[in-house]
Amino acid sequence: MRGGAGWWLLSTTVSILWWFDSSWVVCALGSMVLLGLGSNQGESTQIMVEAINALTAFAQPGTLRSSRLWRTTPVDCPPGSADFINSAATFEAMDGLSPEQLLQELKQLERVFGRGVKHERNAPRELDLDLLLFGDQVRNLPNFVLPHPRAQNRLFVLRPAVELVPDAIWPETGKSIQQLLDDLQTDECVTPHETLPPYYAV
Repeated sequence: MRGGAGWWLLSTTVSILWWFDSSWVVCALGSMVLLGLGSNQGESTQIMVEAINALTAFAQPGTLRSSRLWRTTPVDCPPGSADFINSAATFEAMDGLSPEQLLQELKQLERVFGRGVKHERNAPRELDLDLLLFGDQVRNLPNFVLPHPRAQNRLFVLRPAVELVPDAIWPETGKSIQQLLDDLQTDECVTPHETLPPYYAV
């Protein structure tokens, strides 16, 4: 796992280029990215640590920050699913990195850590990387919705995110992440994990 992830990080770092799409000729400059990370299969804590380290490939130098790790109860998952380890990460996107390109890179990173190309929704997985926010950009496409369509209703997303960017406004709501968390009513259970991840923002 370590060798594969290390190879991917090196190759990705040197291969990120300007990305063009016929509908979106965009190259975001200095956009704040917010990601949600989760794992409930395999060595989840170690997977999360390595995945957070791998995010440096997409971040402006010195901008990557991670929330702490949280142990969370599964939501809308098959019966018998194990608890998740969740976190959030934020960074300023590399020059020229678009939301569409970042989404594809995140999917590739999931596969490096063992997640299949085709998978059952909400089934146990080694690594889940969700693009929550990319600045104030919005997408409403069949295969790409931004901001993430369910994140604002998930405690396991909002609780880590509020550690990092509590005042960030969630597009199309007019509410900050802190306000979304304060308004949320849920029976989810989230508890701090004893392991402190890399780039943890105290």
